[in-house]
Amino acid sequence: MKLAIADNIRTFRKQKSMTQEQLAEMLGVTVGAVYKWESGQSLPELNMIVELADFFDTSVDVLLGYQMKDNSLSSTLSRLREYRRNNDQAGLTEVEKALKKYPNNFEVLNESAILYGVIGMGSKDKKLLNRSLELLNKSILLLPQNTNPQVSEFTIYGLMANIYACMDEPEKSVELMKKYNVGGIHNALIGTTLANDCHRIDEAEPFLSEALLQGVSTILNAVSGYTVVFFARGDFRSAQDILQWCISLFSALKKEDSPGFIDKGTAILLTSLAYAQLENGDEAAARASLENAAELARRFDASPDYSAKQFRFIMQTEKTSLHDLVGKTAADGINATLEQIKNENLNSIWKELTSNEN
Repeated sequence: MKLAIADNIRTFRKQKSMTQEQLAEMLGVTVGAVYKWESGQSLPELNMIVELADFFDTSVDVLLGYQMKDNSLSSTLSRLREYRRNNDQAGLTEVEKALKKYPNNFEVLNESAILYGVIGMGSKDKKLLNRSLELLNKSILLLPQNTNPQVSEFTIYGLMANIYACMDEPEKSVELMKKYNVGGIHNALIGTTLANDCHRIDEAEPFLSEALLQGVSTILNAVSGYTVVFFARGDFRSAQDILQWCISLFSALKKEDSPGFIDKGTAILLTSLAYAQLENGDEAAARASLENAAELARRFDASPDYSAKQFRFIMQTEKTSLHDLVGKTAADGINATLEQIKNENLNSIWKELTSNEN
């Protein structure tokens, strides 16, 4: 704990317009003693601290520069999270104090373990990493206290697996991740560890393939959600930017001559993009996007294929398939999107394009 008594003695002395000599004479000490106090070379004895506080008309704690810290559970957790966000090793001292005060609290154990893990992985310090593992194992026993839906035994074991990998124990890491890979949560890391650290390339590829497919699905859902958010805010420039980024990503993942699910997803994204372009004052671009959407919809609906064979880099297995909630056909998806947007100009352009088609 850092005290500010040296600065405070000097500040209070100057507020009284006194020299060091005058303060020393008043207290009955040498000028050298006052100089050492103010320069931080020594501290006054306890009785002198009380006398100084009385003379300066202040309290001892103010003179010392001591501020009482809020050590409630919520404040303690907030400090631990702040140390973690800043990757601040000074937080490890705070961690041990918190563990002594709240030895059987899940949140404290979990936050402490994460902080040790973050700092340990950054410095490759096995002592810190082992401490993190110790705390994580203890936190698992207290999981019934957990109220955070984003934390579970699967995420905890995932962190432990990361720590084992950092400690040059990749086999142990992979074994743990495979055991607790619910919903494929650890697919990417399993694949990466198998390829990079275990040199088991063939075994790694199915995990990496599944992780990539999961990532595509996650991105599509996130972009669709963001599009709704941006439309609701009237931020059509951001909507256009994120849609164009997602469409370009899909294009990069697509095998050129193979029709499939990407065509359906892209057609629906293009419909939303057309609306953003229309609101941004570019009707020509909006029309071009809708024309592209119509062509892709025809391509998919002529031979619907929900397999992943259209994707580059993704292995096709019996279990691999893709589904959405926007209708059986791509045309259904486009119409559902138009219905949600409810824009007369956009509907008019779409009807013109589809009537010409008929």
